[in-house]
Amino acid sequence: MPSTVTSPRPTAARGALDNFFRITERGSTIGREVRGGFATFFTMAYIVVLNPLIIGTQTDGTGHFLGGGTSPNLAMVAAATALVAGVMSLLMGVVANYPLAIAAGLGLNAFVTFGIAKLPQMTWADAMGLVVIEGIIITVLVLTGFRQAVFRAVPAQLKVAISVGIGLFITIIGLVDSGFVRKPVSGPVPVELGIGGFLAGWPLLVFIAGLVAIIVMMVKRVKGAILYGIVGATLLAMLVEWTFNIGGQTDKTGKVVNPTGWGLNVPKMPDNAFDIPDFGLLGHFSLLGSFSKIGIVSAALLVFTLVLADFFDTMGTMVAIGAEGGLLDKDGNPIGAQKILVVDGLAAAAGGVGSVSSNTGFIESAAGVGEGARTGLAAVVTGLLFLASTFVAPLVAVVPYEAATPALVVVGFLMMQQVKGIDWDDLEIAFPAFLTIVLMPFTYSITVGIGAGFVLYVLIKVVRGKARMLHPIMWLVASLFVVYFAIDPVKELLGVK
Repeated sequence: MPSTVTSPRPTAARGALDNFFRITERGSTIGREVRGGFATFFTMAYIVVLNPLIIGTQTDGTGHFLGGGTSPNLAMVAAATALVAGVMSLLMGVVANYPLAIAAGLGLNAFVTFGIAKLPQMTWADAMGLVVIEGIIITVLVLTGFRQAVFRAVPAQLKVAISVGIGLFITIIGLVDSGFVRKPVSGPVPVELGIGGFLAGWPLLVFIAGLVAIIVMMVKRVKGAILYGIVGATLLAMLVEWTFNIGGQTDKTGKVVNPTGWGLNVPKMPDNAFDIPDFGLLGHFSLLGSFSKIGIVSAALLVFTLVLADFFDTMGTMVAIGAEGGLLDKDGNPIGAQKILVVDGLAAAAGGVGSVSSNTGFIESAAGVGEGARTGLAAVVTGLLFLASTFVAPLVAVVPYEAATPALVVVGFLMMQQVKGIDWDDLEIAFPAFLTIVLMPFTYSITVGIGAGFVLYVLIKVVRGKARMLHPIMWLVASLFVVYFAIDPVKELLGVK
């Protein structure tokens, strides 16, 4: 008899969860969503460690580190990074119902650090104020319908090219971060296999083992292959480190002292698994302080650069995730694009408020989609894990690059399969698509690939006498990208240093 009383509760709870996130409607299950959320978290948890290493180890224009001190406080930066990522990923899942997790954007954080904060007399608070302004502008562009209008103006095959390009982009991220592909110490080529053309060191063996394991499981159609591969590779990495005491690649100053060591994290259990997070960075921004420091024109150009980079990074990411998960409509636009873009705009501003740089959608979310995630529940799971990581940051640091990056390579393959959606016989679309695809990995920038493709597409239409076929927004966006690419000459023309 007790079972008749208690059994409806979990069923009702599951039904409410299913209905809210439309899990069954999108062909998924709660189990897949949870696995997908875990897989996404493990492939992007590195940001909790990497973001502090980028923005937390550099002084601003007044010689102070983030937080106002005279020495780095990486734990405080890591806590704020995880907090903002957790809250905004939760918001993406609940509001937009999309399997897209959010965190501090790579590339954007480097630009904020080296391109803004280090300017003479600029403070970290001033730099983060510009990030807040960027987020506000993006949100306004979404609410006015402009950002979504841009989305719909882009030809469907260019959207496919963006997805494929991002697939190659995250593949090279995985190969480089794992150490499988590296920049040679000397020689005529820009990259090489391993060290000196050889796969040296145990960490690379862990990467290869993890990659092969995921591929084998996927070929055998094992559910959860990507997540199992990450966990298995991490356990193998811990065993290898315990046996051979390999250590990390760099010392405390960031100098490479052990090329065959682990990348980013040394996979061993920390002394303290739990710690009380310090959220002292929250609210440390000056909204208009930069305008008096570097002038209105300079500040406006910096905001323009941030907006343009974030604008199209997100566009490419959400299309790629939607294409991989079958979440695009007949015109190639993501389901619920308006809500996705609103949350993304708010995330950019939240990154500035949290003093951790602009937050944006992460392409690593494709790892969760590769596990079968199709709804916002996966983003909620990832968000909860980020919030939990504020207390267990030492455990997050257990997963080395070599254990997480095999997932990126596999997801890159899955996204590459979309290349068949491009008509390669039509040169008017083939050339822009090609440039979009190859420039993303070769320049290490999603924005550069999208911009080059857009500009070339418009140029080809013009020389072919088909300018009238172009959507007015394509003209505007291509013009903005021309300015973006020529930002330094524009600054010189305007007399801006």
